[in-house]
Amino acid sequence: MTTTYAAPAATTGAALAATPASTAPSATAPLRIGRHTLASPVVLAPMAGITNRAFRRLCREHAPGALYVSEMITSRALVERNAETMRLIEHDPDEQPRSVQLYSVDPVTARAAARILVQEDRADHIDLNFGCPVPKVTRKGGGSALPWKRDLFRAIVAAVVAEGARADVPVTVKMRMGIDEEHLTYLDAGLAAEQEGAAAVALHARTAAQHYSGYAAWPAVATLKHTVTTIPVLGNGDIWSADDALRMVAQTGCDGVVVGRGCLGRPWLFADLDAAFAGRSQRATPTLDVVASTLRRHAAYLVEFFGDENRGCRDIRKHIAWYLKGFPAGGELRQQLALVDSLAALDRLLGRLDPDAPWPGADAEGQRGRAGTPKRVALPDGWLDSPELTDAQREQIAAAELDVSGG
Repeated sequence: MTTTYAAPAATTGAALAATPASTAPSATAPLRIGRHTLASPVVLAPMAGITNRAFRRLCREHAPGALYVSEMITSRALVERNAETMRLIEHDPDEQPRSVQLYSVDPVTARAAARILVQEDRADHIDLNFGCPVPKVTRKGGGSALPWKRDLFRAIVAAVVAEGARADVPVTVKMRMGIDEEHLTYLDAGLAAEQEGAAAVALHARTAAQHYSGYAAWPAVATLKHTVTTIPVLGNGDIWSADDALRMVAQTGCDGVVVGRGCLGRPWLFADLDAAFAGRSQRATPTLDVVASTLRRHAAYLVEFFGDENRGCRDIRKHIAWYLKGFPAGGELRQQLALVDSLAALDRLLGRLDPDAPWPGADAEGQRGRAGTPKRVALPDGWLDSPELTDAQREQIAAAELDVSGG
């Protein structure tokens, strides 16, 4: 199927956010992804440097019935058994289903990586990354640039699905709308994924050119849902609260949601989502002492994950601003927390917070993480000339997995 698509209608996530939550159903059916039934139709989006085993554990404490996906793993690094990559695909003993996201630009390497996960019983679910907009990925033809090359996209999906089928490990696809509004790929890619046996498709309703700027075009999720009819379609983009998730389902008819930046410094969002999709109205409004306790537990989990207190404490630094968003903490204390190098130092600094400070409401809500600005997508030379790969491009993208970090 080859079609030139017009840009989605001007309705945006911001406009849809004004829709009352009461338009959503009182309860939503469980989400089925292959053999897995999720009590909560919610998926944690893979985020590099964020969704490691420590953060997934923290989120699971709030809603064990959702699906929590690992950081993106490059297929090449997995095939070469890179030590860091092998650690990143580890799961807690009670983590079910065990979910790993693979990145690849080569069907042979993708198949070999999937074979390791399946034959060695390292995953119960595999997600394929075709949504990353980072220049070091797209300039080599990977991530959100890859679905433009239809045959390559289809071959990677088919190869991984075939390996997953050996042990009933379902494979899903996460993608963006396309490279830019003139080069939309999500409908062709969604149909191809469905035809090749993917168990679900997830759409981040932005183009690669948008990066994380502006608003997600939720109507594109509805269009994909009308196009892909035999497997679940999940919506992603601008879900900052449980009510946003309900509105997305009500407006688009999608089968579930993928949540990324909205949970940064707010793992209890998954409890809100679980309640919302079960038809319950309660929402978490933690006081500062509860937030500080959660932050401290996150730091301890990171220390355990890295096996190094200093490294774990360095990693928690990037989460500090997200946890404290909207709360009274003061610039000096925030700065000191951003330099913390031990759990003891973290305890001393957290002890200076006002434990009785109430949830700040709107000041703690809304967008988290960097939005950035629209930008021209870095692509291989001549990439947009044709949806078919040239021999030169085939050689060029073979180096893509080597240039993406070992994780």
